[in-house]
Amino acid sequence: MKNHIAIYISNNDDKLLLIERIISGSTFKELTNLKYALFSEITLNKFIEEEMIHGQFDVQTDTKNSLLHSSEGERKKALLHHIISQNPDYIITDNVFGNLDVEKQAAIEKTLTTLSNKTLIVQITNRKEEILPFINKVYTVEGHALVPFNKQVAKDINTPIRFVEALPKPYRPIADNINPLIKFNKVSVAYQDRPILNAISWEIKRGEFWQLLGANGAGKSTMLSMIYGDNPKAYGQDITLFGVKKGSGESVWDIKRKIGYFSSEMLRGFKRLDSIANMIVSGFFDSVGLYKEPTNEQINITEQWLHVLNMYPIRKQNFLELSKGHQRLVLIARAMVKHPPLLILDEPTNGLDDFDVNLFTELINKIAKETDTAILYVSHRKEAGLNPDFMYQLTPNPTGSTGKQES
Repeated sequence: MKNHIAIYISNNDDKLLLIERIISGSTFKELTNLKYALFSEITLNKFIEEEMIHGQFDVQTDTKNSLLHSSEGERKKALLHHIISQNPDYIITDNVFGNLDVEKQAAIEKTLTTLSNKTLIVQITNRKEEILPFINKVYTVEGHALVPFNKQVAKDINTPIRFVEALPKPYRPIADNINPLIKFNKVSVAYQDRPILNAISWEIKRGEFWQLLGANGAGKSTMLSMIYGDNPKAYGQDITLFGVKKGSGESVWDIKRKIGYFSSEMLRGFKRLDSIANMIVSGFFDSVGLYKEPTNEQINITEQWLHVLNMYPIRKQNFLELSKGHQRLVLIARAMVKHPPLLILDEPTNGLDDFDVNLFTELINKIAKETDTAILYVSHRKEAGLNPDFMYQLTPNPTGSTGKQES
């Protein structure tokens, strides 16, 4: 029986250094001089870069598409099959389930479980719940050393509530008397004869907290783009946004003005040198960075949010110096300063470790409880500790995904 290993890390640990130490044999002497493979976004990005430079596909997907033009699920499946074909002595798996829906997670887990009978697996993960079931030894990082971590007996410590200050009162309430805020009536969408959505009927009312669930490709992004973006597929459909029928002359900017929006992709490649306070107050102007002089009222609301986040003492610190989790808290405050009727959160916990996920969900629950902003939380997973009022499940079908409210 092979001794498969998991290393449970936080976002503060140097993952690249850890991978280098594993490969060099300095972390596990028994792996010295063995043939390895790295199942990671790091490897995927290298293959995608090679595709772009040389125009050839070293890794084949089932659909024969390039990795660049494939979904996350197709990419990971293709990479894993490519790695298996190389017959390595051991495989380092990094963030195995990131961006995958439940079905694709199960498929990857099944493949790795079968593979574990003949190949050693070293898993790196920042979520305890994602530790693979066949793992024999679990470690965590302390300084530059690995120490044993017992995943069976370790429990999350019940931490006190971290956001004790009351949220600021509304700045300029928008669309006070509109209800429902969002209404889809028998909406069907297809792309090039490929059905995506089939007769979706759904309402989001003021102050409701919804989670939109669905597999990769089920149509979650399509629905979001018809609410927040300017998806031409929305025209000609029976969709009402903030009391206005889609296609009746409304401006996309009028719609966006009523929505606070956050996606984990917003932080990709972000390099602006702005202070924490300036990042929050810029939400009043829908800009990334502060280019206008805020009013005293806007400054006061910003300072209240800084107190809520326990960041007032570090308000002048560079936003980029914060952890991933704390950056997201700041961007949620930025989205909420105008107290929008609707807050959209698109896969907001991607890449976060357990501590930062708990921190994030606590703030979202607080916003849901203390404000009349409706929340639309879009994800492929049910996050422990998150308390939505309702769930709307998209289920893929050959004729397009259907939707159903779940309790």
